[in-house]
Amino acid sequence: MLNIGCHLSPSKGLLAMGKTALSIGANTLQFFTRNPRGSKAKPIDPSDAAALRKLIKDNDFAPILAHGAYTLNPCAADAYKREFALMTIKDDLERMEYLPGNMYNFHPGSHVGQGVNTAIDLIAELLNTVVSPKQNTLVLLETMAGKGTEVGGRFEELHEIIDSTANPELIGVCFDTCHVFDAGYDIVNDLDGVLTEFDNRIGLSKLKAIHINDSMNTLGSHKDRHQKIGQGNIGLEAFSRIVNHPVLKNLPFYLETPNELDGYRKEIEILRGLSK
Repeated sequence: MLNIGCHLSPSKGLLAMGKTALSIGANTLQFFTRNPRGSKAKPIDPSDAAALRKLIKDNDFAPILAHGAYTLNPCAADAYKREFALMTIKDDLERMEYLPGNMYNFHPGSHVGQGVNTAIDLIAELLNTVVSPKQNTLVLLETMAGKGTEVGGRFEELHEIIDSTANPELIGVCFDTCHVFDAGYDIVNDLDGVLTEFDNRIGLSKLKAIHINDSMNTLGSHKDRHQKIGQGNIGLEAFSRIVNHPVLKNLPFYLETPNELDGYRKEIEILRGLSK
């Protein structure tokens, strides 16, 4: 069965979030560790975390994915902003130890005029500070659309970051279908070619999760605007190839489409229907 979930809010508690996922037919989920546009995070309730761990185990969930706040910029020119990103990600990873064996994803950031090479060094430096060889969470860098001075729009940039870390075995990649399409990788007409390039640049062993989103924009637009599944420029035929591709089909998929719960339920049904 296709392992698929969507982005849910933990505002009512971790267990409640897991129950919501089950109610829409999901067998994994993604959530923000804190206010996605700010920095505040609710205190962890150990009993609530334990209850979610039990629900995940009892229902054979694929690994769940925590998402770092959008406000983080690990490669900012401003030292204060870099320190904010470092301390926030460090805290997020400490909190994820209440949910061991899962994953944490964040956007690599924007170099804001410093250049990609400087940005890569700064991101790797942050990872070398916050990632511990003893942690139980896999950290994922997200593929980006490449808008503005965004880092991570090219596979080679992600490779260089990972290759510069002290614990590369704890670092992987989350492949966002909207982002890679908007970045110029033609997953509609040449999915095999894109995955071959990913393998050559990064290595398929580093591909750990899929953000499965359609795109409002055309190939190579560098705009990053998600669309509902089958209603954008990627389309259902391409998604059928994605969910059935031998390299991808056993990975966890996470929807980040502009939907409410009923919409996510329908998309989960659609994608499971495409899965062979």
